[in-house]
Amino acid sequence: MRLNRLPLGFVAILAAASSFCSGGAESPTAPTGGGGATSTTVAYTVLGASDGIGFGGSIVCAPFDLGCENGTGYAQTLRRRLQSEGRTVTYMNLSVPGAVLSRTIADLAIQLGRSDPGNFVERYPPFIPPATTHVTIFAGGNDANIIGSAVSAGAGGSDIRGYVDGQVRQWGNDLVELVSRIRARAPSARIVAYNLPNLGAAPYLASRSTQDKGIMQRISTGLTDQINALTSRSVLVVDLMCDPRILQPGSFSSDGFHPGDAGYALMAELGYPALANGAASTPSAACGTRTLVPVF
Repeated sequence: MRLNRLPLGFVAILAAASSFCSGGAESPTAPTGGGGATSTTVAYTVLGASDGIGFGGSIVCAPFDLGCENGTGYAQTLRRRLQSEGRTVTYMNLSVPGAVLSRTIADLAIQLGRSDPGNFVERYPPFIPPATTHVTIFAGGNDANIIGSAVSAGAGGSDIRGYVDGQVRQWGNDLVELVSRIRARAPSARIVAYNLPNLGAAPYLASRSTQDKGIMQRISTGLTDQINALTSRSVLVVDLMCDPRILQPGSFSSDGFHPGDAGYALMAELGYPALANGAASTPSAACGTRTLVPVF
């Protein structure tokens, strides 16, 4: 999906954001990067890609649809659960299918002959309402696939590991920039980031070579390490990488990449304590699900 011009959906977002900022939500009583907001009023902003609209689930929301009360994605499920516990929730979902984290990966996609997918760093922060109290970020799946496609096209030559690791480091720098821009826009927001599962073991790669799976494992664990490092910046990290349930076949949709209803429900289950209460364990750096396929 191209985002070179401001799409009509973002025009609608501007109007919604204006309403969001003008009294629909209270600011939390204290800065909440590491967790504090206990107000019964929540202003929740979702930063994602196709996952953010629940693609792969039984009820998929349209991009920029701030209603979609019955959506089966993790973001919609989180909103309903917050509401069910008596909180008043104002909701902004900026997720765009196909989006990647940064200009770096968007340019790589273009080099591979694809259209500009749009990116989180440049496109999302201007539309985050300053009154936002809670943010979720789920990035990296599309990025991992683009980096993997670049390797398949010959990027890295004989030093595939060096190429992958360099892309991962730059991605981590861009992720820090995204967090900085979120905080500049919504200084009091609690930020919750999901890391990635081991995509090398995901069903959509089942027919690929062992080397291809190993490369994707290295990419996705590398991106996860960059997400995990955000804990040093008071971001709460939800550990998908080390929960084996996320890789069970029943957690995926028919495409083997996007979650299905069960996968999204699990994401909501894992993310709720961090989002609602600021409670998150330190993500593991050495769980068995990080090495499910042979190292290439």
